[in-house]
Amino acid sequence: MKQNKYDDLDFFTNYSQMPRSIGGLNAAGEWEELRAMLPELRDKKVLDLGCGFGWHCLYAREQHARSVVGVDLSENMLERARSMTNDSEIKYLLLPIEDIDFTAGQFDVVISSLALHYIERFDIICQKIHHCLTPGGTFVLSVEHPVFTALASQDWYYGPQGEKLHWPVDDYYHEGLRQTRFLDNDVVKYHRTVATYMNALIDSGFGITKVSEPQPSQEMLDKNPGMRDDTRRPIFLMIAAVKN
Repeated sequence: MKQNKYDDLDFFTNYSQMPRSIGGLNAAGEWEELRAMLPELRDKKVLDLGCGFGWHCLYAREQHARSVVGVDLSENMLERARSMTNDSEIKYLLLPIEDIDFTAGQFDVVISSLALHYIERFDIICQKIHHCLTPGGTFVLSVEHPVFTALASQDWYYGPQGEKLHWPVDDYYHEGLRQTRFLDNDVVKYHRTVATYMNALIDSGFGITKVSEPQPSQEMLDKNPGMRDDTRRPIFLMIAAVKN
């Protein structure tokens, strides 16, 4: 399913007001950990799948990547990305992630941040990414953690006074579509287990080099005490893998 909520005006307006949309990578609680998982980007050809406003594309060039291609299916996202980009070595493509068809060995590094839980066939995407990476190339991804996506409600279990008692996990092994609410809109996500994510990569010919379930740094907690709940359960799953 190639859903495109971001070209809906109300949804895009709400998304644009999120802290990470305004403040960029430094406003994303998981960025510090994701950045540490990236390889050396100097002189690398980089692909960003689900590039959004282009924050990771801009970062890659700041790290002296040779060239960057950002892919997104939202015209609104890419219009914003282009407005913030003044670099001929960054190219943005209006394209669903499912439809990528790059040549063999075209890229040295592929990044995808919080996009692949919207994709039904993660295994096929892994195969396509493996194909377009050079031997020894790196794929670094982040998705919503399966503990977070297992239940469509994606919400706490509350006590009688509205206190957050615990984060419920159920139907963990029942993989597939979840109809969730995000920014007051119905959104389709796809739940997969941690094992499914990792085995899809391994079966596609990747060697996994690091797995992370990050929580906000103390610096982030000091800036935003409301993120303290994010230390109680994982929100993100991150994996770094290398093409064998």
